[in-house]
Amino acid sequence: MRLNINKKQSIYTALLYRFLLVMLLYTICRLCFYLANQTFFNHLSLADLAYIFAGGIKFDLVALLYINSLYIVLQTIPFTFRYKEAYQVFCKWLFITTNSIGFLANFIDFAYYKYTLKHTTASVFSQFSNEQNKLKLFLDFLSDYWYLVILFAVFTYVFIKLYQIIRITKAPTFTWKIYLTHTLILIAIAGLAVIGMRGGWRHSTRPITMSNAGDFVKQPSDMGLVLNTPFTIIKTLKRAALKPINYYDEQTLKSIYNPIHQPLNKDPFKNLNIVFLIIESLGKEHIGALNKDLLGGKYKGYTPFLDSLVDQSFTSSHTYANGRKSIDALPSIISGIPSIREPFVLSSYSGNKTTSIAKLLNDKGYETAFFHGAPNGSMGFSAYANLAGIKNYFGKTEYANDNDFDGIWGIWDEPFMQYMAKTINTFKQPFFSAFFSVSSHHPFKVPEKYIGKFPKGPLPVQEPIGYTDLAIRNFFATASKMPWYQNTLFVICADHATVSYLSEYQTLPGYFSIPILFYYPGGDLKGKTDKLIQQADIMPTVLNYLNYDKPYFAFGFDAFNSKNNNFVVNNNDGNFSLYQGDYLLQNDGQKSTALFNLKTDRLTKNNILGDEPGVQNEMEKYLKAFIQQYNNRMINNELTVND
Repeated sequence: MRLNINKKQSIYTALLYRFLLVMLLYTICRLCFYLANQTFFNHLSLADLAYIFAGGIKFDLVALLYINSLYIVLQTIPFTFRYKEAYQVFCKWLFITTNSIGFLANFIDFAYYKYTLKHTTASVFSQFSNEQNKLKLFLDFLSDYWYLVILFAVFTYVFIKLYQIIRITKAPTFTWKIYLTHTLILIAIAGLAVIGMRGGWRHSTRPITMSNAGDFVKQPSDMGLVLNTPFTIIKTLKRAALKPINYYDEQTLKSIYNPIHQPLNKDPFKNLNIVFLIIESLGKEHIGALNKDLLGGKYKGYTPFLDSLVDQSFTSSHTYANGRKSIDALPSIISGIPSIREPFVLSSYSGNKTTSIAKLLNDKGYETAFFHGAPNGSMGFSAYANLAGIKNYFGKTEYANDNDFDGIWGIWDEPFMQYMAKTINTFKQPFFSAFFSVSSHHPFKVPEKYIGKFPKGPLPVQEPIGYTDLAIRNFFATASKMPWYQNTLFVICADHATVSYLSEYQTLPGYFSIPILFYYPGGDLKGKTDKLIQQADIMPTVLNYLNYDKPYFAFGFDAFNSKNNNFVVNNNDGNFSLYQGDYLLQNDGQKSTALFNLKTDRLTKNNILGDEPGVQNEMEKYLKAFIQQYNNRMINNELTVND
């Protein structure tokens, strides 16, 4: 396309020019943001900045598609009235007004960012809702940052002038062919806009969120340079901001529940390799060895190899996921941060400074890696892995053989796990690696050569679960011949449970029941306990087993420590479930709604709320302490141990 600004252009050329114009102006805004807050980004090299600015275009595109969606529709509907002068004047001022508001949001954060170290989110509307002196606050801001007001006025003036240098040609003579052509153009533009708003076109792509900025930075604090303020506001509009909680004073709070873990002993650090195997949709229901009492002792399950590992591992009869989505799992397992009310990585707090088992082991000289056979960027895992301090990422791109692609989600588990074993074999010990499977996922297929080889079961997921179990068997067969195997602690768990068939799992505990196995082939870590274990416990359990010698932050507990008053917590649609001892307490965030004795009431049919006030009060105490620690630490960006 050749653009001649001295001549009138087609309505589509003008639309493209104006959209590219605001894209360019957003990049200029990013440059101004960088210059205004340069002290926070002095550590970035020129190459880092170039990569961040290039990545920022993706987030600018999303924000501008949302902001200009009405304008795009008005310019592309296939009717002749859109060429009328009055119509175009209306569209002009719609475009200028909506985009100027977006520019203004960016300009405000030139100054405001230094106070929050975050872009403004939708919570700003409630943050100041109760202020009685809003006008004074606004006038004070204008007074303190008068130079930004002048800069914004100049910026807007230039924007208007640049908009006007393109004029639209007169309406063509409309025939049915032109109507058809313009209708097809409208459909094509709408499709491209939807793809742009989602952040990609792949089947596995989730709508882009703030955490995806992690793909372009080396540490969370730099995400602000990738993002733009309209994007962060749009993406948090439907989210309820956490509120500060003050049930207990700080000393009492820490005595009840403290997520700062201290070293338990002074024994030497164990330089064991650590491998996490996170299996898609592997509900505990599918593991025969963990359900020996079901169906009169005749239940076999669908994972014969994992069954063989159960007796060689340490596990519990009560093991739970902290969420019901794949996106909930990684922060829980690797960072010890469960998702409450919404996935942590989708929340407005995803840019908080965090730690992870990978970061802590990096400091011990570990090589760290994440393996996920899906297209790179799928599920936002590559962004999370980067923010979690995992240095190497291996996905479908690195695998580089589409012959093993399942056509939807990624590389079949069996070949990808073999690739993982061989790749790990090149690592210098000690190392930390995490793997996330893809095959036991809707539409629940297995490779053609394995059709009919695995029991189908009453649930569609159970046949591919059998295939993934075979993939795990073959991975261990390969790994067991490698020099690092005997010196490796494996943790096998699910990302979440899935649909259930057995009545024992069609309960609230059943919806979150997953296997969690600690398998150390070179040691004697074996046995089964009745102690509650959740995903968020994996990080502190492994670190304490290694005799990690520094304080660290994690919301979970050490599963090997019999002295702590541990509990399991998850949240579904705003409702808390707290498991402690033999009991399950349900709470809506304000008051308790149910209490069950899981030892005598496995199917959770008998609500005993009010019948055992001592138990209820004790559990409410721990739940309040958890909520206070969670909310306040998220709000205050206190998810690490202070140096």
